[in-house]
Amino acid sequence: GGKTLSRGLPLIKWFLAIPLYIVGLVYVIYGLIMLAIAWFSILFTGSMPQSSADVIVRVNQYWNRLYGYAIILVTDEYPSFSL
Repeated sequence: GGKTLSRGLPLIKWFLAIPLYIVGLVYVIYGLIMLAIAWFSILFTGSMPQSSADVIVRVNQYWNRLYGYAIILVTDEYPSFSL
């Protein structure tokens, strides 16, 4: 068997996730800036900078952790704020 999840926690996870959403929005803005930089780099040099790719992947991973916690309810472990 797997780990048992709390029965009452899903009722308040949406509230506990509010700070994560705020930080996530800042990360999305950062990711969009890096995406624009990557787009211009691909346009002019034909290659994507590794730093841009890393940021884009990490922002997606952050949102996947957040969705797994607050929306899909697959874990009770509070996700980290870091990329």
